[in-house]
Parts: sequence; structure tokens; C-alpha cells
Amino acid sequence: MTIVAAARRIRTNIGFWLTALGQEAMDLSLRTHADLRTRIVESPGTTLDDAALAALVADLRSIAGKTLAAGDLTYGIFSGRREALARAIITLVSDAASGRPIAFNALAVMQVARDGDTQDVIHLGLVMVDPEARGKGLSGVLYGLTTLLLFIRDGLRPKWISNVTQVPAVAGMVCETFSDVYPSPQPEARQSFDHLQLARGIMRGHRAVFGVGDEAGFDEARFVITNAYTGGSDALKKTYDDAPKHRDDVYNDFCARELDYLRGDDLLQLGRIDLTAARRYLLREIPSGSVPALLATSAVLALQRMILPLLHWLDDTRAFGTLRPRRPSSEAVP
Repeated sequence: MTIVAAARRIRTNIGFWLTALGQEAMDLSLRTHADLRTRIVESPGTTLDDAALAALVADLRSIAGKTLAAGDLTYGIFSGRREALARAIITLVSDAASGRPIAFNALAVMQVARDGDTQDVIHLGLVMVDPEARGKGLSGVLYGLTTLLLFIRDGLRPKWISNVTQVPAVAGMVCETFSDVYPSPQPEARQSFDHLQLARGIMRGHRAVFGVGDEAGFDEARFVITNAYTGGSDALKKTYDDAPKHRDDVYNDFCARELDYLRGDDLLQLGRIDLTAARRYLLREIPSGSVPALLATSAVLALQRMILPLLHWLDDTRAFGTLRPRRPSSEAVP
């Protein structure tokens, strides 16, 4: 048998299982703690039916209702609008036994102009944890797990992330988890032209993603959003005393120095997830109970993005995107 004939036979025999692996949007569930289950849903506004979408939004609102002392959130995912949820990636943590939702993170993918092209930026989004569930070590799952899986699925290509916060604990977590973060109190932190381009693009076209009104200002030198709590996120405004602190006072002092909490300022942080950040996350942040599930999930995502295109090419009996079959399937080599 010639090499060409062997390749054709391989392409025919493997074709039957490729469709199941070809799904683009993630909707997966994995055990991240002994008694908790985490669901990651990408673009629920376009992938879920009305009942499933309503149930997901109800879970998010349930957690928000227990987290906020007063006020209500009216922007983004809480609106229930499909267009708002179409760009979101929801990480929902629930009690494994009862199914009760206890925490979530709502990421968003923003398309921002950079160097004459369009750059995807993953906005870390809003994180809320039921007060009764705090202290369970959920920060690693809520802030890093989904971005790590997106990084793996995209073939380990570095990806930009953004974060808007006035909470020292969150600002410090971003600085310690991701690479090339600005602003940061770390001495190596520098504002590059890429940082500035992306920040300008985010503030120009994506304020609604994090609930900042048009009247909010932006200090380009320090990456501080001034008077930030006027665009639907009003209920999230905190005093410095109320904002959760980081274990390292360098981040607490940095936020106290840079932000006017009475006015309602936020940091706009930009950084990247790359191989260095992924290794740092795996070593420091991920709960030990998450490792087996994460390895299995990562293997599937790697298969989907790195190996699946090759398998699609090898199957010459069916069309895949721009690839066309060599001949009708009825004439395929048995």
C-alpha cells in the first residue's frame, strides 16, 4: 500500500468521530473541590435555549442578592439580554450535593484595535462569592481557571487580559498571576505602547462591559478610571476599609495611594496569560483537587485545537470549513 493510499484510509476511518470534537464554544463541568462543581459556559447568550439561559441568570442573580448589602446591578449579564450574554464566559461554582450556586465569575471577550488590527482581550469581569462560602479557596478557580483553559484551547498563544477593580486583594491577585501587568506596584512594571493602545480602545468602546458611564474620566499615566461607579455598577462601590485586603501590604498601600475611594476610582489593569503565567497559576493557585479534572479537560481542549485540524485534513470524504472532499463519501476507500 502506498503512502497516499494509507493516508486516504486513515482519513476515512477516523472521520466518524470528528464532529463530536468540533464544538467551538465551551460548556463543561468539572469537580474543582471535593464538594464543589464548576461549570464553564462560553457565550451562553448564543448557545443556550431560553429555559437554560433563564436558569443560569437566576443562579447569578441569586449569588448577587446574597453578596450585595444594598442596591442592584443593572448592567451586563444581570440584564438577561442575549446580546450581553453572547460575549460572556460564565464560571459558576455550585455545591455538588445540592446544586446550590455559591460563586461566579463573568468574563467577557472584547475586540480592541491594536497596531491596525483587532486584538481579543479577555476581561476578567465580575466575581461574587456567597458570604457563607468564603474561605473555601475559590479565588484560583474564579480568576484563573477559565483563562487558563482558553489559553490552552488557543494553542498556547499569549492572550491579553484586562481587569477593573478597586479591591486590593483582586489587584494583587492579578499582579501575581499574570505577566506584564500594568499598573502594578512591582518595580518591573512598565506601561508599554501596547498597554496604552488597548486601554484607550477599552475605554473608548467597552465601558458597558464593566458598568462605567461615559462621564467617568481616565488617567492614562496611571491607568486609573475616575468616578467609575455611574454606569450600572453603582452597588459595587466600596470604601477602602470595606474593600478586601491582600496578604501583601504592598498592594494595599498601592490602592490606597492611587485611588480616591470617596470619589469612586478603579484601576484598569492589563496583562497577559502566557506560558510563564500558566506555570505560575498551576504551581500557586489551583486547588490540588482540581488537577485531575483540569488535566483531562486540557487534554480535550488541546485535542480540539491542536490535533483536530490535522484530523480534519486527513479525512478527505467530508467538507470541513474551507476544506473540500476529494471525492464523494460513497467512493471512499473501504
